Amino acid sequence: MPRPRHARFDCSPGCPVEGALAFIDGKWKGVILFHLQAETLRFNQLRRKLPHATQRMLTNQLRELERDGLVIRTVYAEVPPKVEYRLSPLGQSLEPVINALKSWGDEHLEIVPAEPAEPEAALVMSTQDSQA
Repeated sequence: MPRPRHARFDCSPGCPVEGALAFIDGKWKGVILFHLQAETLRFNQLRRKLPHATQRMLTNQLRELERDGLVIRTVYAEVPPKVEYRLSPLGQSLEPVINALKSWGDEHLEIVPAEPAEPEAALVMSTQDSQA
């Protein structure tokens, strides 16, 4: 069931923020918008840039972005069909927001490996540190 979209933002002080976040909330929407800033991409190019997104999830997120007017989908009449995605003017207006999120992430988030190389060594080190 699709969520209701805000037409007016006078319901409470947080509504403009809530309304703006509704456009980019979704597991992959922000990342899709980030990648489309640089260039127009075909579906499989986007899939390669988001290897952990399933085809269905990527399709749904692109449809929502298109429905909200942030992404323009162009279908070319050729065999096999060629479909390209690019930012609309409204989507381009989000570039400063997406870039600010990237800058914040670069500054405040660490990339942590999925599994430590030697979990026992980490456990031993933390035990030794607590005894010191």
